[in-house]
Amino acid sequence: MGKRCFKTIEGRVVEREVGEAVVECLGERATCMVVFAGEGDVEVLGVTALENLALEVDPTTGRLRKAEAVLAL
Repeated sequence: MGKRCFKTIEGRVVEREVGEAVVECLGERATCMVVFAGEGDVEVLGVTALENLALEVDPTTGRLRKAEAVLAL
């Protein structure tokens, strides 16, 4: 799909390859846009992937769980 620029939490701008992949987590599967990490990058499951997989973060435990319902906006 090409390359895109991203701003890190430290404010640096980095360029990374992007593409699509099938992502699976907690028994759910979905096609998501992914960013291919560089050396030393942190692995993250972004909010778009969580929404595509119908998952959410439990605010009391900080753990992923299946969402009861997905927002229809």
